[in-house]
Amino acid sequence: MSHDRLLIYGAYGYTGELIARQAVADGRSPVLSGRNAAKVAALAQELGLDARPFDLGGDTIAGQLADIDVVLHCAGPFVETAPAMVEACIATGTHYLDITGEIDVFEHVFARDADARETSAVLCPGAGFDVVPTDCLAAALAAALPDATTLALGFDSRSGLSPGTAKTSVDGLAGGGRVRRNGRIVKVPLAADVREIDFGNGLKPAMTIPWGDVATAYYSTRIPNVAVYMPMSSARIRQVKWLNWVRPVFALSPVKNFLKARAGQVRGPDTATRARHGTYVWGEVRNAAGDLRVGRVHVANGYDVTIHASLALAQRLLTDAPAGGAYTPSKLAGAAFVETLPGSGTIQITDA
Repeated sequence: MSHDRLLIYGAYGYTGELIARQAVADGRSPVLSGRNAAKVAALAQELGLDARPFDLGGDTIAGQLADIDVVLHCAGPFVETAPAMVEACIATGTHYLDITGEIDVFEHVFARDADARETSAVLCPGAGFDVVPTDCLAAALAAALPDATTLALGFDSRSGLSPGTAKTSVDGLAGGGRVRRNGRIVKVPLAADVREIDFGNGLKPAMTIPWGDVATAYYSTRIPNVAVYMPMSSARIRQVKWLNWVRPVFALSPVKNFLKARAGQVRGPDTATRARHGTYVWGEVRNAAGDLRVGRVHVANGYDVTIHASLALAQRLLTDAPAGGAYTPSKLAGAAFVETLPGSGTIQITDA
């Protein structure tokens, strides 16, 4: 293809708009898109960009991508929106990025690896905070202990949620917890494991969560056992464990729709809040002999990581794309990629 264009889909959502505005600040001119024509047009006019609204139904998506090199997909819940966009990108040989953290989306995308290779489309889900910092740390830890059999990851962030992330969390309640055991993703109760972890700012109680690395870390490292942790107060952990008894209720459509409607009223953190709340990222690997390596890296607020990581990966695909197929962020850009992002420190790995 001789063209060189980036399309941001879901550009008027909380995170999509942040990305679009940063792209303009960086001197880029992406095409803005989404299913709401009025919202797309208003933002495009304000930013002096082209608007190309379309929905993800039917078989017309591929036609919208004829002159597009890279799609940066920001419209969630991605389990509902990603499959159609991925299919269109494979059909047109368009590179695909998204900012999902949903395990099922990662698994869907990696199942299309062979198809993407045939059309030279690069598919890289999780191009934001979900899962760039943890994925890069996982890759660094695997390099430090190549025969590791167990990987634990986690992060400590207190910045609040966007509407899209809040809606995705509703689906997560119904789905319960998940970890990877012996190479397979398995369902477990919410807060199935609780332990004390020093993410980089002191010991805190933490519980397992169904984070995207349960899927992606295996493709990055081939470590067969993976769990992801998030700090939580002891009282809140007890509340989460109690939810296991009523979790099936969250799968009922009326309940889910009500909770998603409430989630849609959430306002994402403003610039000052994001600036105040960076993120501590932690991980550890063990091998069969019991050898241990621990890694940590401090990064910017998760939403700021998403803005800069997704645009940096988009630029990489525009200028120096690898062979087609499904990639994790660390496979696409290297384990040190997280260190290049604004507000990030360097990955530190120790023996304990």
